[in-house]
This record gives sequence, C-alpha cells and structure tokens, in this order.
Amino acid sequence: MSTAEQPSAGAPHIELGRWGEDLAARHLEKTGYVVLSRNWRCRDGELDLVATDKKRLVFCEVKTRTGLGFGSPAEAVTPAKADRIRRLAHQWQRAFMLRWCPVRYDIIAIVARPGSRPQVRHIKAAF
Repeated sequence: MSTAEQPSAGAPHIELGRWGEDLAARHLEKTGYVVLSRNWRCRDGELDLVATDKKRLVFCEVKTRTGLGFGSPAEAVTPAKADRIRRLAHQWQRAFMLRWCPVRYDIIAIVARPGSRPQVRHIKAAF
C-alpha cells in the first residue's frame, strides 16, 4: 500500500480506524482467509472482522495508530475489551448458527506513520 492512500496525520479517528480495517481485511484475504463479516453490530457492540482460515472462525480486533506515543496498537486491547469481544463473538455465532465451530481471537495491529509504509502485525491467538 502506498503512503498516498493513508489518511492524513490529522485525520479523524473514525477515518483512520476505517482505513485500518480496510487494510486488515486485505491483509487477511492476501494470506488466504475469507472475510465473513465486517463491522458486525448488535446491541452490545461491534466486531471489526470475522474471517475463516477454513479450519476455524477467526474474530479479529483491528487497532490502528499513527505512532507509538500512546503504546502499541495491540496494547489497546485490554482484558476487559478481550472479554467483550468474546461475548460478541458468541452472539455472532448464535446469529449465524455456527455455535459449535472452533474459534480463535486475533489482533491486527497497524502502525501507519505519516510518510512511511504501514506496518501490519497479525497476532494470532492473541487472547
């Protein structure tokens, strides 16, 4: 991905997040995953990406930062956030009648410094 496609340094938080989720979805597809849902919402919250690696469902939390001043993107996934993602994943499985499929919870951490190529780190089985 060229740096021209990145949001500007002062881009709104939502724009940066959406851009990161697009990049994460492309990363998953390039590495053989099939994306099943993006930004799936229910009354209790939202899941960024749900994919499959043909062996299991993979629930991905995407975190995008323009620098490391507030810690790495992956550090933003607290134990409370991980618990919420697990609960939402169970709701997704019920909604799509896939309750008995094996699952994994990943983080896709993106650092997109202005003027540099974005760094994508896929942390499998992060929690």
